[in-house]
Amino acid sequence: MIESSRKYGRDLVRGIMRYSRMHGPWVFPWVFYRQDLFYVARGSERAELEHLKKWGPQGIISRDTRDIEELARWGIPLFVAVAMEPPSFKRNNIVTDNRAVGRMAAEHLLERGFRNFGYCGFDDMYWSGQRGDSFIARIAEAGFKTSLYRQPKSRANRLWYKEEAALADWLRGLTKPVGIMACNDDRGQHIIEACANAKLDVPYEVAIIGVDNDEQVCDMSNPPLSSVAMDVEKAGFRASELLNKMMMGKKMPPQTVIVQPNRVVTRQSTNIVAVEDKLVSQALNFIHQNAKRLIQVDDVIKNLSVSRRNLHDKFMKTLGRSVYDEIKRVRIDLISQMLIETDLSVSDIALSLGYDNTNHIARYFKQKMGISPVDYRKLHGHK
Repeated sequence: MIESSRKYGRDLVRGIMRYSRMHGPWVFPWVFYRQDLFYVARGSERAELEHLKKWGPQGIISRDTRDIEELARWGIPLFVAVAMEPPSFKRNNIVTDNRAVGRMAAEHLLERGFRNFGYCGFDDMYWSGQRGDSFIARIAEAGFKTSLYRQPKSRANRLWYKEEAALADWLRGLTKPVGIMACNDDRGQHIIEACANAKLDVPYEVAIIGVDNDEQVCDMSNPPLSSVAMDVEKAGFRASELLNKMMMGKKMPPQTVIVQPNRVVTRQSTNIVAVEDKLVSQALNFIHQNAKRLIQVDDVIKNLSVSRRNLHDKFMKTLGRSVYDEIKRVRIDLISQMLIETDLSVSDIALSLGYDNTNHIARYFKQKMGISPVDYRKLHGHK
């Protein structure tokens, strides 16, 4: 009982189906597998539940709908993919590590040199609050403050055609350039629309990062929206694995499967380096543009015709890290992306990035990430 209209739900179902193909096959009732819960007519929920009960399920994976308590009373192994309410740890849950999500978004904006920050979420959603608290805490650790958007108190004024004006007013009042985290991609798209209303340039005045990496939402935004990608498919697979054991009669305490963020997918909405120092900005652009080459600090210095000491001091003052650290960070991000998004072997990745052997890239990666490239792919990849 999972929606298919959003990437989170689709990825969860994809993980369930992958487990079913490998260890099943499981059989799913047509109405709940093929029909999106959002399209079920109001008032028909009771009939739908009665139909499901007669069908005789042996296990259920469901969103936390208002009927979840009744499903729990059926005594059938049940996993709840938490969305609307805080999880009840008396049940089996699929939950998102919202605090890790907030920190990852904060790191992305900090790495791009922002010094002004904002957070925009949904005030009544507990997961949005957790992401916002974590984002604000990480920004505070770096020595900066975050402006928090508050929705209108009246639900009538939260209708988008009314709320857009309030959000635009909040955006106008922020010190620019500003990096903003949206609680999810839908909210990120709202911010981009409000920026257009307020005549604010994205990303040069306002940079925005969302959550979920819903390609349809992100790519339809203008400009395309950067987003924190999640290991949802892996969580669907793991929940199915545990559910199968329960359906086979194994007794175990309530289980929690955690959805972790695995990377930031950078698109145009944050594709900017927000530093006032022109020399640092030029150096950063050179490093990013040449990330696939084995460039050294000397290459950056030569390109800019500047002294090593001068560039080092400016980097430390502006970003709090050295030129070498930035080169290494950008390369590690690129390796991580290739490990997750491609089927290339580690040796092929090494060759494509100019390394002459796999051992070098493995040492380089593990020194920064604390884990080998192979183990990183096992942890965050789909296979």
